[in-house]
Amino acid sequence: MIVKRLVACLSLSAALVSAPAFAGDPASCSKPRFSDVGWTDISATTAIANQILTNLGYKPNVVILSVAVTFKSLENGDVDVFLGNWMPLQEPTQVPLVKAGKIEVAGTNLKDARIGFAVPKTAYDAGLKTYADVAKFKDKLGGKIYSIEAGSSANTTISKMIADNKFGLSGFTLVESSEQAMLSQVSHKIKQKEPVVFFGWRPHPMNINVPMAYLSNGDDVFGPNDGGASVLTLTRAGYAKDCPNVGRFLSNLQFDVATEDRLMSDILDKGMQPDAAAKAWLKQNPAVLDRWLDGVTTLDGKPGITAVKSGLGM
Repeated sequence: MIVKRLVACLSLSAALVSAPAFAGDPASCSKPRFSDVGWTDISATTAIANQILTNLGYKPNVVILSVAVTFKSLENGDVDVFLGNWMPLQEPTQVPLVKAGKIEVAGTNLKDARIGFAVPKTAYDAGLKTYADVAKFKDKLGGKIYSIEAGSSANTTISKMIADNKFGLSGFTLVESSEQAMLSQVSHKIKQKEPVVFFGWRPHPMNINVPMAYLSNGDDVFGPNDGGASVLTLTRAGYAKDCPNVGRFLSNLQFDVATEDRLMSDILDKGMQPDAAAKAWLKQNPAVLDRWLDGVTTLDGKPGITAVKSGLGM
């Protein structure tokens, strides 16, 4: 009898040693605060993160903030996570804060992105192919350059180009509006067969739905290789230390251009809400969860992959 009990105890000990160590997060981490700056790509990726975290037992809180307010909120500790740090576009704002230890980089969530001036394909074929060509088309363009919301790093860059007369842009007017309003104006111009210069980026369904081309020879004003970009995940200072489980998930979270194109198309073209589009995409692509949830648990320390797949009905 003693031998049997000893064997049983040894077996139990071995099982405990071989089982994965699940830690979870403290209760103070149960409501991660995300900033969504209203760009469809960030709304989509934020929805993906929130679908997963919800099924891990967290209660994410997403607030809509401008880019400028987002950085200030991260610095002040009023926001925990931002998935939309476009680099090098936001470098002037991001780098000083990171160096000062006021915010932290959790990882790169997207590579092979691009930003910069774009034009309709008809305008490109008519000779509007480089940044230097914009000034030559000033009259036909009405002296206007269309971009996204006020306070964005893109608009800061464009405003500086105009103020410095970069590429002869002195005298141009920057028209600031929402992403949707800008693209509506672009579509209107295309229907009228009029040229228009606007701020474009990928991933985005505009690259599929709009007959467009990016301008070249931009002297890297929007970054190397005429606007080649990466998107980083930022957190408030100390967040990964305070909430290591969410921190691990954020460091694992990586997308690709094709994925974001699809998600954004579902939202913009099909009219799906970001959360619905995210849930549908996750159910169709369950393999990504193995990578994203590697070493990640539920809030209370149970296996994360099991909980998420169950919650999504897989």
